[in-house]
Amino acid sequence: MRDLQTDQRVDERAGRQETYLTGYAEILAGVADTGRRLTRDELEERRLFGEQAAEAGHSLRSLVRLHLDATRTSWPGSGSTGAGSDVTGSVLAAVAQAVDAFAEGYERAQRLAVRQEEAARREFIDDLLYGRSDLGRLSERAERFGLVLSRAHAVAVAEGPEAYDDTAPVTRVVETALISRFGDRRVLITTKNGQLICIAPGDQDDVLSFFAKQAYAATDGNRVAIGRPQSGAGGVVHSYEEALSTLELAERLGMDEPVVRAADMLVYPVLARDRQAMADLVLSVLGPLRDARGGAEPLLRTLEVYFDAGCTAAEAARRLALSVRALTYRLDRIHQLTGADASDPMHRYTLQTSVIGARLLGWPAQEI
Repeated sequence: MRDLQTDQRVDERAGRQETYLTGYAEILAGVADTGRRLTRDELEERRLFGEQAAEAGHSLRSLVRLHLDATRTSWPGSGSTGAGSDVTGSVLAAVAQAVDAFAEGYERAQRLAVRQEEAARREFIDDLLYGRSDLGRLSERAERFGLVLSRAHAVAVAEGPEAYDDTAPVTRVVETALISRFGDRRVLITTKNGQLICIAPGDQDDVLSFFAKQAYAATDGNRVAIGRPQSGAGGVVHSYEEALSTLELAERLGMDEPVVRAADMLVYPVLARDRQAMADLVLSVLGPLRDARGGAEPLLRTLEVYFDAGCTAAEAARRLALSVRALTYRLDRIHQLTGADASDPMHRYTLQTSVIGARLLGWPAQEI
């Protein structure tokens, strides 16, 4: 019974394909009689049949084979004009014209479908990352692109020395690497505002970590930020915005890490939330450093490296290419100017918070 149904479906499909050969045998017969080429209207009709076949989902391979089969079964006789070889040459030229026009129409429909798919994908990405579409409708559209928005998602954003789009070689390299490694994991690779973006289920941190590694390599060592997993249809845009903020924070803080995670930097938005209070702290604690020879920046950098080195003088001196004695002199000078001793736990907290605030506010390069 199943074989009978399968045969029926094959016959039905073959019958539908036969409609794309309408007028083809008559064209061959006319060419054999007159030796003419196909008319403009005949070529356009072939193109339209090709478009219709593509839109109906038929394979070009089977349709070309269908044309060749029809050519063989309806091959004209020697005809009344010229020798048989002349007729054969004319008919073969007509076959080439007809099949070429049919394939042109088929490809034209495919290109249009690709452009429409790309436009729909770009519209979806824009709505998803801006959070400006109806969430219910957005969830329905997401299924088409492999995302299930009822789950938590996290977003990674990579920036590079140039702007990237979905067709950029860097984008393709990173996407190919992820597909080769993870296959179908409901992961979406795209671009926005010239940045590479990876959207993955929130419980698949291995995917985001691998994306960060590949993006870092493909963008010549530029930074990648990873937002925290967020739930619901609006979770993607929240994680995306968090990743963007983390990139900006890392830049303002002058961080060297190639991959930064929003989860590791939650304290910084808190510190930056009250700008006026932070500015008052920076000027009160670090303002006197401007009176030092060379200004505040060298001593501010010394404090920053000292804290990053775990308040270990030898390590901080190595990172700054100074002797331990020179580093100690700088710390003493900071103590003299500010009244705060970096070796004292209470003073250390105040100094370190002030240094972070200075970087967030761009001080002393910018007045605050």
